[in-house]
Amino acid sequence: MRSQVGAWERVVNGYELMELNLNNHVAVITGGASGIGRATAEAFAAEGANVALWDLAANVVDVAGEIAGSAGRRVIGLTVDVGDEQSVRDALSETERQLGSVQHLVHSAAMGSGKFGFPFLNLEPADWRRVLDVNVMGMVHVAHAVSPGMIERKAGTMVFVASVAGQIGSPTDPPYSASKAANINFAQCMAKDLAAHGIRVNSLCPGMVKTPLNKNVWQSWHDRQPPGDRLSYEDWAKEKIGSIVPLGKWQEPADIADMALFLSSERAAHVTGQTVNVDGGYVMHW
Repeated sequence: MRSQVGAWERVVNGYELMELNLNNHVAVITGGASGIGRATAEAFAAEGANVALWDLAANVVDVAGEIAGSAGRRVIGLTVDVGDEQSVRDALSETERQLGSVQHLVHSAAMGSGKFGFPFLNLEPADWRRVLDVNVMGMVHVAHAVSPGMIERKAGTMVFVASVAGQIGSPTDPPYSASKAANINFAQCMAKDLAAHGIRVNSLCPGMVKTPLNKNVWQSWHDRQPPGDRLSYEDWAKEKIGSIVPLGKWQEPADIADMALFLSSERAAHVTGQTVNVDGGYVMHW
């Protein structure tokens, strides 16, 4: 049942304008200091939410201050290693102390191996461990931390940023691809477990996004090209995007943030357990 104000109050020519009803909500954004995470934090703050950025980056407090100054909302930055369970639990306690109960989670923190993994034997087993600790166990740590409070309040949303690499077995970085497949699967498990408590859980799969993480993965691919045939990274990436993405262009972090915001809002009240691609048609093309 929607409230009488908010979702239905802005009507033009009979059309109810999009109202996300996130004002004064509290959102946690992991990986919030850069890339998709920062864009998502900015989007939540612009919609009136108070936001906690959880990130290992040294500038996370500065980024929080910049977003707070622009949006006029309370935004805090906390140094968090999602691969460390106690670090996550400490961050939740501090977030609740400063902002209150967490109603929304967007988990964007992730890493790649930094190596070109085709064939996978280019990697050593040791190259997998930190990627799985951050990308898989990080998701587990965050989910276990925020779920009890949401269950108690019988409400909440979680969006886990996975990747199209988790759907197609992309060979570029096998540890990253495998971890993203795990993200999608675990999000579906949680969606089923938590639905009875009024909690919605979805995964969001970016395609080719201009972020430091994506460049790190693609740079390793680029650097494997024969020197005599090698284009600059920028020219090579532009050519590659044009050939594999039907819409023919990179996605921007804000494109992913828009979908994360929608999935967290009342406008997606019946959306749970879904894997939503924002990829310019890449998976379709594949």
